Amino acid sequence: MSAFDWVVQFPAHALQITGKVDSMFPHKITRRVFALVIFTLTFGIFALGQGYKIDRADYGYGSLRVDVTQRLKELARSNATFRMGNSTFGIDPAPGRVKTLRIFARGPRGGSRTFEFREGSVVDGSQFSGWGGGNWGNPGGDYQILGAWYGTPRSNVDVTQQLRNLARSNTFFKLTNATFGVDPHRGVVKTLRIWARAPRGGEKMFEYREGSLVDGSQFSGWGNGNWGSGWRGNWNGTVR
Repeated sequence: MSAFDWVVQFPAHALQITGKVDSMFPHKITRRVFALVIFTLTFGIFALGQGYKIDRADYGYGSLRVDVTQRLKELARSNATFRMGNSTFGIDPAPGRVKTLRIFARGPRGGSRTFEFREGSVVDGSQFSGWGGGNWGNPGGDYQILGAWYGTPRSNVDVTQQLRNLARSNTFFKLTNATFGVDPHRGVVKTLRIWARAPRGGEKMFEYREGSLVDGSQFSGWGNGNWGSGWRGNWNGTVR
């Protein structure tokens, strides 16, 4: 029998023993056995929680969510518990709404479970395995960035290097003129175009309107910035 099975099954065996002991010694031993059962149940719940390994985490309301896996790792390395809110992740993906943190994890037997924490509640990391080490979470998305351009079809600039610098310290950010320190087309709403290579080859364009959130979790190698070098392209993609 595995340790996991033992934790699950022991309380039931202990209860059977308690019944037999009660019939022989109704007053002397029952309380001790009962206390042992309560302790085992508490330990079992704790052990079961610790068996869950985090895959990823997001924060927001409804469909307005951002991936906060990397930020959660940073928090976990220095905090066993923390009170969760907009300031925790440095962003408000759904202003005026009560948001939640969702932690997606896998159990000791491979089953998946979602832990959800309402804004303002306390998140206790002790229920997740490897919490403090931060050795968990998905490695990143499937699309590799080739280059990035910001502006309009009429007037735009290459911001690949600026995006690379942002990616090293931010999993996500709100897109404004201040983001890249330039306004290539004044008085007009601009967009950020990120050209990336798909998992099976070919190119895909991701477009973000000025004022929207850019979530880097869908791009592979986002945080290390080892992408976007040597690509011959522009606003419209690869130059043929």
